[in-house]
Amino acid sequence: MTELQSPGFQGQVYTPTFPDYDKVRARYSKTAALKPAYITLPSSIEDIIIAVKFATSNSLEIAIKGGGVNPYPASSTDGGLVIDLCNLNSVKVADDKQTVTVGGGAVWGDVYHETDKHGVVPIGGNVHFLGVGGVTLAAGYSHLSGKYGLGVDNIVQATVVLADGRAVVTNETQEPDLFWAIRGSANQFGVVAELVLKVHPLNPPMTIGAMVYPGNILNDVLAAFRKHLENHHPSTKMILMFARSPPDFYPGILILPYIENNETPVDQVLEPFRTIAKPVFEGLGPVNGYEAVAHGADQALANPPPRMAIDGALFSDFWEDVIGEAFGRWVGLTEQEEFRGSYIMWEFGHRDKLTEKEPGDMAFPTRDPHYYVVAIPRYSDSARDEEAMNWAAGIGDLVRNAQVKKTGKALTTPASFALNPQVVTPEQVWGDNYPKLRKLKAKYDPKKVWSRGWCIEPDTQ
Repeated sequence: MTELQSPGFQGQVYTPTFPDYDKVRARYSKTAALKPAYITLPSSIEDIIIAVKFATSNSLEIAIKGGGVNPYPASSTDGGLVIDLCNLNSVKVADDKQTVTVGGGAVWGDVYHETDKHGVVPIGGNVHFLGVGGVTLAAGYSHLSGKYGLGVDNIVQATVVLADGRAVVTNETQEPDLFWAIRGSANQFGVVAELVLKVHPLNPPMTIGAMVYPGNILNDVLAAFRKHLENHHPSTKMILMFARSPPDFYPGILILPYIENNETPVDQVLEPFRTIAKPVFEGLGPVNGYEAVAHGADQALANPPPRMAIDGALFSDFWEDVIGEAFGRWVGLTEQEEFRGSYIMWEFGHRDKLTEKEPGDMAFPTRDPHYYVVAIPRYSDSARDEEAMNWAAGIGDLVRNAQVKKTGKALTTPASFALNPQVVTPEQVWGDNYPKLRKLKAKYDPKKVWSRGWCIEPDTQ
């Protein structure tokens, strides 16, 4: 028994001498796997409280792990204590089918597996192994955001363990300052042990899959995209992806559609991508549940290299010159065998719904119409970490700088796909909402117990 378990901790505790320690400290990307002194797997909110009090009384840095997918090591700590929420993964749809209550350690595959049974769907991650908390609390972009907004817009309530060890329920009327703060601030205000999320009617069938084009017809693909966006429907989303595929690993372009068949004719949506640009391969089909949607990229994501980085950006419009420049940089990187598994994804959902909230309604600030891009180098050699991060930052900066040059206005970058706090500062993550977040940090976490990742500096003035 560790000293942590003596106060009544009922979950599992791992220290470096335990046989499974390395397995439990592992992350989706090796870049995020640090060496904590303690890894706790709470079985209840009471366990979380004990872990927080133990860590603070022993001056241990605390990291919170949900899905553990982000390559930046905010979910771990060297020499500190990790609160790994993986055992708190319950999912329960309300009897009235208006909300779903989700444990803080659930991944989206857990959630969709349950919500599909009830014919409803929350606004969640597009890939099944992403953590609910990490996606939702930073922003929460979804295939469904064109119809229902972001994940943060669909949080009804949360149970949060604070830095002082209190567990509080927060919503629009209970602890409203905290409710404002958690919707966009990622891990900066406590351990979100449970979320209550709005759900919406599932609308099957949905067409998903991939259309593949050779890299030498990028201009045709971009022309097809331009045509598509002229008649963009809220129930469709198109992803433009640069990726190399075996066996030849030629530079390739993929279109990954999400189309709700009952809302708009599939062939009509896809027509520009079949005529203006002609695919060399088309593998599309209908699915009837969101669990299947979230597994749609399984083949593409199978057996990835063990290291990755990510940087991303929000941008206001479809800029062929910027996309073309990024394509050239991606081709250059992936000509190296070490980086062949790297990719860029440009995500084009319908933008109008994002603008229905005001920038000051919650911590997440960006309510201008926008799309987003993520650049993800994948590789194996730790000696190439700096090269990978520099390339990802270069793509992020390319888009961020183009945004300012073309529109005169910078947009924020959510912490969930920002490279690190040195490249994308807290001010760039939260924009005009950062001063209010600093005041609320002083109220709820003046000693910066929650310091991993994009740490908000408390303003005690």
